[in-house]
Amino acid sequence: MEEFVETRWMGQMKFEAEVDGFPINMDASPEHGGSNFGSRPKPMVLSSLAGCTGMDVVSILSKKRVTFGDFRILIHAEMTETHPKYYHKIHLIYQFTGENFEGNQELHEKIKRSVELSSDNYCGVSAMLRKSCDISWEIQLKNL
Repeated sequence: MEEFVETRWMGQMKFEAEVDGFPINMDASPEHGGSNFGSRPKPMVLSSLAGCTGMDVVSILSKKRVTFGDFRILIHAEMTETHPKYYHKIHLIYQFTGENFEGNQELHEKIKRSVELSSDNYCGVSAMLRKSCDISWEIQLKNL
């Protein structure tokens, strides 16, 4: 399967990509010659990771008939100090909120298995990033 993305320079440090027919704006911060027209490219990689693994986890949990009120993925990433700067450590926090979630070991195991399947088998973004950095994760369950 082949993917195609077109990215167009919009002047200064601004770029607009078209991904699956949707525009995505990118720019640098003012201190780097930009004007905050859009997101920075590297954090968008983290967003792609969250979206990819999140879709996997939601799909797997729906098959297990696990329902939840809220689901968020927080990502903390460390970048190298020298050029080319890239993420060398990424930590994902999968936060689930629902009825009687805290302390529910059976639910935690189902969610843990779903995250493991995404991380080890399904998420292509994770597979790509794992070649250049350490990726770790944790699960947090909260009550509504």
